[in-house]
Amino acid sequence: MVTHILPGGLRYLTRSQPPGEVQLGSGRTELARLLYGADKPESGQIAIDGKDVSIGSPATALKDRIAYSTENRRDEGIIADLTVRENIILALQARRGWIRPIPRREQDAIAKKYIEALNVRPPDPEKLIKNLSGGNQQKVLLARWLATEPRLLILDEPTRGIDVGAKSEIQEAVVKLANEGMSVIFISSELEEVVRLSQRILVLKDNRAIATIANGPDVSANTIVDIIAKEGQAA
Repeated sequence: MVTHILPGGLRYLTRSQPPGEVQLGSGRTELARLLYGADKPESGQIAIDGKDVSIGSPATALKDRIAYSTENRRDEGIIADLTVRENIILALQARRGWIRPIPRREQDAIAKKYIEALNVRPPDPEKLIKNLSGGNQQKVLLARWLATEPRLLILDEPTRGIDVGAKSEIQEAVVKLANEGMSVIFISSELEEVVRLSQRILVLKDNRAIATIANGPDVSANTIVDIIAKEGQAA
C-alpha cells in the first residue's frame, strides 16, 4: 500500500459497517498506527510529497511532522495525574528530547495559546487533566499534537463519547486546520459526520480499502452504506 500525504485537505477513514452495527476489524486504526510508526508494516511504502520515507517509530513520525491521537483517550492518550499544561507540552518535549526541558515560560505560553484557541474549560493550565470532562480532555489531546506543528494530523475517533458542544468545537477546529493547509486524517464511525465534514472518504473493510469517494452534493451516508453492502454481497 502506498500512502501519499498531500498538502492540505481533510480525509476520513470510516468503519466498514452501517450505523448501529458493532463490528471490528476494518483496519482503520491499524492503518493509522502504521502511518505513525507505532506498528511495523509487513509490506508497502509511505511517500511524503512524492518521496518514499521510512517511518519506523513514533519518534521518526514526529520528526517527519506526523502526529497521531489515539481513539483510546483514557488509557493511551491523557496522562491522568499530570496537569493540562504538562499534557499539552508532552509530545513537543518528547521530540525535543528529555535532557533539554522546555523552559517553564515557554510551556506557559504554549498552554495558554491552545487553551484559548480550543476553548478548553476550565481555562486553568495547572488543573489535573483527569478532572476535566471527556470533551475537554479531547481538546487537550488535540492541543498536544498541534503544538508539534504537524503536516499530517491523524485523529482516531476524536469526537466519540463527548458532549455535543465539545464535538462541534472539535469539528470546527479540524475543518479550520484543513482549510489552512494541514493534512488531516479523521477516523470516524459516524457516517453523517463523515459526509458533513470530509473532502475525500476512504472506506475500509477487512484491512483493505474498498472505495475512495470524492465528497460532493450527491454523496450521503447511504452512499457509504450501499458500498459496504455491495462489497458484502460480492464476498
